[in-house]
Amino acid sequence: MDVGEKTNEITRFRPLLDTLEDLADTALHHLRDVTFTEDASQLRTGNAPRAMATCRNLAIGALRLAGIRNIAAGLRRAARDHTRPLALLGLT
Repeated sequence: MDVGEKTNEITRFRPLLDTLEDLADTALHHLRDVTFTEDASQLRTGNAPRAMATCRNLAIGALRLAGIRNIAAGLRRAARDHTRPLALLGLT
């Protein structure tokens, strides 16, 4: 298989990859909106909305890396003991 054939193969799957990427973005936004009520946030100016989205993504990613599938339940569990979030991040 030469370079042209490989390029054609990659190009053929590009729409599928774009669709999967859009689905992942939509799912993450839905998770942030439902769990953190992100759309109701009153942070609207400057870098605050992006910074808060980054913090929320960090929390979601840390919980997923720890094997927690239910993010809302994981957040509630972490909120009950102030040492759990630090332990989850390996900071204790």
